[in-house]
Amino acid sequence: MSSGYFIGLISGTSRDGVDAALVLFEDDQPRLLHALCLPYPEPLKTDLDEWLAAPSDPGRAQGGMMDEFLGRHFARAARTVADQAGVELRDIAAIGSHGQTVWHEPEGDPPRSIQLGDPGVLLRSTGVRIVSRFRQADLDAGGQGAPLAPLLHRQLFHCPDENRAVLNLGGIANLTFLPREGGVSGYDCGPANCLMDLWVRRQRGPQYDNEGAWAASGQVQQRMLDAMMADPYFSRPAPKSTGLEYFNAGWLDPFLRQYPSSGEDVQATLTELTARTVALSMTDSGTERLLVSGGGVHNLYLMGRITDLLPEIKVESTRHHGMHPDWVEAVLFAWLARERLAERPQHTGPITGSSKPVLLGDVWQNGSRSNGASMR
Repeated sequence: MSSGYFIGLISGTSRDGVDAALVLFEDDQPRLLHALCLPYPEPLKTDLDEWLAAPSDPGRAQGGMMDEFLGRHFARAARTVADQAGVELRDIAAIGSHGQTVWHEPEGDPPRSIQLGDPGVLLRSTGVRIVSRFRQADLDAGGQGAPLAPLLHRQLFHCPDENRAVLNLGGIANLTFLPREGGVSGYDCGPANCLMDLWVRRQRGPQYDNEGAWAASGQVQQRMLDAMMADPYFSRPAPKSTGLEYFNAGWLDPFLRQYPSSGEDVQATLTELTARTVALSMTDSGTERLLVSGGGVHNLYLMGRITDLLPEIKVESTRHHGMHPDWVEAVLFAWLARERLAERPQHTGPITGSSKPVLLGDVWQNGSRSNGASMR
């Protein structure tokens, strides 16, 4: 399968809406034709935010209705991106839908990672073959199930002339290492926007700190920062992955009680936490150039701090390397859908710790589902 239209869908840990990317594959390279973010309707977002605020595994009964509602919204995003691009749904080879993560516990018993956005609803609403549940086969093979972005980063950004890394600043920060020679590796290095957004919403109402201006007006509280950075997650060896199950209000509030500070000082400290944990993860990596994607690339204060902390590394947006930073992850799921239909196993071991190459994703078509699996 060397060409064709695919749609990639994802709603990340920031939960602002569904990112949709229409991608054309030519000679194995993805070409982004059109992309959009379809915001969640306010009642749906409110219900989702309240539902996810409880740090516990959502039960099947609790998740069923939300699964259907999110499936409908993901379907609207797919129809909208195709319609705006002037492409008929019947011409789409497949939709790769990551869904909305509501629980990620790769080291649980059993390991679990739950994404909502019912693929059956997507299939019925679009008539297009759906590839979803991308994490499960990796979990079944002993992997973390995430991050999966390094698989596409290797395809898009590897350079034989320099050692590169790719940083995605979504709700969580994840890193990909792309040495000029050798294989790809990567992991989640800690919180990116999730704690900063939580604190802004709690203090000021808006959804984010525009360009990091509020953080820039504050002073980093060193004692609070030191206590945060002592969290064992940051020193844990890879492979590792994390999410809002860990870095949430329950994690943040004890630090706020122990080190009371002004709103802007807390925001400055949370921004510094992201910058320093990224820099810590880059120690001794040999990286010469760091490419950044995700919503955090628009936080000028955060980008400046990362740049300051990595003086020997060129830090720049993925925009300078042919891919808009806002849509890299949506393109990832279009690419993964194509890889799944071609039955190409992914070597996720150096990224997630999976014991075997795996076929990522289940396929829904003609009213049936076929599973991804590990390869013998």
